Amino acid sequence: MSITVLPLFVYGSLRSGFQHPAYAYISKYFELAGTAKVKGALYDMGEYPAAVPTNAETWITGELYTIQQTAEFPWAMGQLDDYEGINGEADEPVLYAREKTTVYLNDTAIEAWIYWYKGDVSGRPRIECGDLLVYMQQKNKQ
Repeated sequence: MSITVLPLFVYGSLRSGFQHPAYAYISKYFELAGTAKVKGALYDMGEYPAAVPTNAETWITGELYTIQQTAEFPWAMGQLDDYEGINGEADEPVLYAREKTTVYLNDTAIEAWIYWYKGDVSGRPRIECGDLLVYMQQKNKQ
């Protein structure tokens, strides 16, 4: 299956500020283009964040990455698809889907990949600021 080579927008553990082991992977294959935003709502699911698309004027802050070696893109995205669980086991629900969306980098609209959450967010706390790093810093101060 061929995957269109597009930048990747990340808003959770793949962001540079989290120093998650998965970030070490992403930084090997992708180059940070900058802080970006996408129209959507962000929720605290406990162990992980959930981004859902919205038509409201609410924004999710994250980072936009471009692949360093175009030939490695399908393999690198396959690894990230596995990390995000979009090819889940038969007995596990698939919680994320990789989809094309419009991302804004310095007010320039760019088509990019994002992992949208496909599960139920009802009853979960909304991350009003739209920035998981800021939210976690505020949460840790409480």
